[in-house]
Amino acid sequence: MAPRKIIIDTDPGGDDVMAMLLALASSPEELEVLMISVTYGNVPLDSCLRNVVGLFHVLDHEMEWRKEQGKPLGYGVLRTYRPIVAVGPEHALEDEILMADNFHGSDGLHGVHEAHPHLSPADTWKALFKDGFPCEPEEPSYLKYFTPSKTPAHKEILRILKEEPADTVSICALGPLTNLALAASEDPETFLRVKEVAVMGGAVECEGNVTPVAEFNTYADAVATARVFALTSPNPASTMPPIPKDKATLPPYPEKLSKTLNLSLFPLDITTPHLLNMGFFLEKIESQLAVKSPLGIWVNTFMSGLFRQIASMVGTEVEPGLSLHDPLTIWYMLTGSDPAWKLAKGAPEDIRIETSGQWTHGMHVSDRRGRTRPDGVTAFEVAGDEAGWLSLVRGNRINRYVSSPGEMAFAPFLMERLFG
Repeated sequence: MAPRKIIIDTDPGGDDVMAMLLALASSPEELEVLMISVTYGNVPLDSCLRNVVGLFHVLDHEMEWRKEQGKPLGYGVLRTYRPIVAVGPEHALEDEILMADNFHGSDGLHGVHEAHPHLSPADTWKALFKDGFPCEPEEPSYLKYFTPSKTPAHKEILRILKEEPADTVSICALGPLTNLALAASEDPETFLRVKEVAVMGGAVECEGNVTPVAEFNTYADAVATARVFALTSPNPASTMPPIPKDKATLPPYPEKLSKTLNLSLFPLDITTPHLLNMGFFLEKIESQLAVKSPLGIWVNTFMSGLFRQIASMVGTEVEPGLSLHDPLTIWYMLTGSDPAWKLAKGAPEDIRIETSGQWTHGMHVSDRRGRTRPDGVTAFEVAGDEAGWLSLVRGNRINRYVSSPGEMAFAPFLMERLFG
């Protein structure tokens, strides 16, 4: 069976890094990572990009170390494919102010670059993505694992979707959806060649993590999320965000599109209970630290920072645990055929994004009134339903997942894949 082809759109961030590690540690028969598109989010764009390059740099060290130690190399995807790495814009579509996310530390990985400079790439990495920066006289060793691009990330996404057969490439969206919204706006028909977009984001029936109702990724660019979600609708105009005055906005979609977007949503409702607890992590990482695994040392540094941050939030009476938000989408790509992955009752759901509310910006809104919908034979609309919440021809169509192969099973699976 051919591997599942994926693009990872990410804003690393500790759990983003764990997600990318899981993808790269997989078998080349399971996944083919075509591209890593980098967006702002947990930290500013340059820090996110540095963390991606740093990931490949430390994996280069890890592969050499495992060879020297006579250990199985693992990381089949890393050693088989060479994904494009490209960079998106520095801020949201309609907001130039980047909201800080202190959860991941100022650099996104709790000071890992300063703590272990030998495991961090030289600053010349910037020349790989932008002109005008000094470059190394020799190509860095880690470049054997990825291909840097100076083309904007959304254009690389469109190029890949155009070159690959339709319905063969999936996108794992782990950060704000700005790159995806730009791609969809520039060429919606090419964007709709995607097989599936798996989005980590939102809070549907639970509280938010950045406001009482909003999750960070959606809050960071609610307009982008609303625009991407609108492509799941038979009538995208029915759920597009309002156009603000005096702000440059992307144009509306064409009135008629060839198909709707297949979007799978993994909100906080499902991701939060999938925990990597501190005790279990320390138990598993101890053997890696004892033998001085470069990857073990690197991961332990930012994970320790995350656990300290969590402990400061929940207190000392509860064991700190990192919710594996972003890695869950990769687990889904690996195991999506497992019947334990279940959709919400009544899926697909009409879930819309609030973009202009003073207190509800970034909220995932759904109709919980339980009212009767038209039968689809004699009627498709309900009189007086101006917003189309009961309509069969308006509103979004989101596949929201509510269960997985096991909340307790994921952390052991992840740690086994990463460290053996």
